[in-house]
Amino acid sequence: MTDLEHEEYADGEVARRHLRRKELLTAVQQATAGLLTTVEAMDDASVHEPSLLPGWSRAHVISHLARNADGCVNLLTWARTGVEHAMYASRQDRDADISEGSLRNHRLLLEDVAAASGRLAEAFRTLPEPAWYTEVEVAPGKSIPAHRIPRIRLFEVRVHSVDLNHGFGFDDIPREEIEWLLNDAVRQFGGRPDVPPLSLEVEFTDGSSSVWRLGTPNSPEHRVRGTPGAALGWLLGRTGAQQLAGDPPELPPWL
Repeated sequence: MTDLEHEEYADGEVARRHLRRKELLTAVQQATAGLLTTVEAMDDASVHEPSLLPGWSRAHVISHLARNADGCVNLLTWARTGVEHAMYASRQDRDADISEGSLRNHRLLLEDVAAASGRLAEAFRTLPEPAWYTEVEVAPGKSIPAHRIPRIRLFEVRVHSVDLNHGFGFDDIPREEIEWLLNDAVRQFGGRPDVPPLSLEVEFTDGSSSVWRLGTPNSPEHRVRGTPGAALGWLLGRTGAQQLAGDPPELPPWL
């Protein structure tokens, strides 16, 4: 490859990354708008009803999404300044903030998650290009480049919108987004030693399909097939295996 060809390739790769990031940020914006619409449709009674997460009300979930947005802003601040800025001061502080937020009324919860999401959108918008490639820690010892943060936020917003159990389900996630979420779920879940070996085939509404393999390689596999929503809900422990075909094994807890 000549120097000129290398420069053209590098320029093209930068352009492709920028386009992918723009698409992802648009997806985060749309998911956030859907989340806020869902929360706005609640009231003081329904917001304190149970969510799909054991031990958490909808208010806990909404409060968590607000604090997660602020945590993402912390990471983007780290990427922008080069000064370490943890996502959360500690797990205990994170949990305490969520518990405190869960006691708020509907209007305060809505205002909180809307304001936090707005701060995050502004942090995304103003992050300088080189900072997107800065390594930050989402957890002690777990580093990622900052350009992964929008994808992490999209996962949080879409999955927890389902957890609110208020008219939005896994089947309502747009086709491209749910493939991203499946990829991310497999990346986080698939390498764990407690996950049994399995082949997961997902059939999308456009007629295409994808196969993911989880668990220990070169071991006898469970073969599982299903729709994107059923597969993602099963991987995350939100739904059972009733909507899946094949021989789905029992999975360990997601977290």
